[in-house]
Amino acid sequence: MKLSRVLAGLLVCTCALFPPLHAASASIAYPAAPNGPGAGRHLVFLAGDEEYRSEEGLPMLAKILSQRHGFRCTVLFALNPDGTINPDNNQSVPNSEALDSADGIVLGLRFRQWPDAAMARFAAAVARGIPIVALRTSTHAFRFPTDSPSSYKSFNNFGRAVLGENWVSHWGANRRGATRGVIESGSESDPILRGVSDIFGDSGAYETHPVAGSKILARGQVLAGMKPTDAPDTQQRKKRHVDGIEQGINDPMMPVAWTRINRNPDGKTNRVFCTTMGAATDLSNEGLRRMVINAVLWGFSLEIPAKTDVRFVDEYAPAPYSFKGYRRGLNPDDHALGKVLPPGTPPPLSTPNKKS
Repeated sequence: MKLSRVLAGLLVCTCALFPPLHAASASIAYPAAPNGPGAGRHLVFLAGDEEYRSEEGLPMLAKILSQRHGFRCTVLFALNPDGTINPDNNQSVPNSEALDSADGIVLGLRFRQWPDAAMARFAAAVARGIPIVALRTSTHAFRFPTDSPSSYKSFNNFGRAVLGENWVSHWGANRRGATRGVIESGSESDPILRGVSDIFGDSGAYETHPVAGSKILARGQVLAGMKPTDAPDTQQRKKRHVDGIEQGINDPMMPVAWTRINRNPDGKTNRVFCTTMGAATDLSNEGLRRMVINAVLWGFSLEIPAKTDVRFVDEYAPAPYSFKGYRRGLNPDDHALGKVLPPGTPPPLSTPNKKS
């Protein structure tokens, strides 16, 4: 018995003298490569949606923007208490202090209910007039219940008020009709579309009606199948949720990318780009990826080259989008430069097919 106590004491002393060499980080940061147009500006990426794998897509974009374009990038995730990534935890956003020094933000959010301290930092960043690039479900980034004690329930309308549109309805069906991005007539010369072609995503289009003053860059052609070569869907008709009018699903096509200038009450303005495409699998498409990277450069009024470099920095093979389909057991450090993302623990076999 005495020996066991001595050994236990030695173990405690050893742990105190030699702590773990590395504790998992609560976020991931990528240093700015020298000589890029970003010139070390700080981009904060906010990953937090339950379905479309923003926890995989946003780190990939951050690597490109840091290593190919010279931005300093920080990616924030929703985490479990043990530090592993869990996009289903809609109240989690550790290291939100990064927003205090954000020069721009890139959003991949859905129905978050952040604590007031984090919301205050987010609201302050928007109020400073920084550029905003918003992907997919970010049109419905926040959803505080009516009985929530939050001081930021007005941000339930952040999509419409700032980005130009909220969640309306699904238009093209996920996993049945993919989306081809069609450049809007009259927007061909927009700098965000420079070098952009063959936009495609395997997520379904949303119904959208961006607010007046928005500039539509691309519309989503709903396809009859899931391949880029599939023909447009000419059979399906749907009633628009916004007014109940029935139309052919591609007559007209719904906007999938637009810009607008958001004017804050104190006179500051945000240059805003929003696309309802942007599932992690969508971002495998070079055309879409280039449009998003160009949008970041546009947000800072930087020159956009004829063909912006959007090559992956590390191997990119995102998990298919689905609820409960995230890679379990991973932490932010697994997204470090030079790493291939581990497969993680497989998700449950049954994944609910929810909407939005």
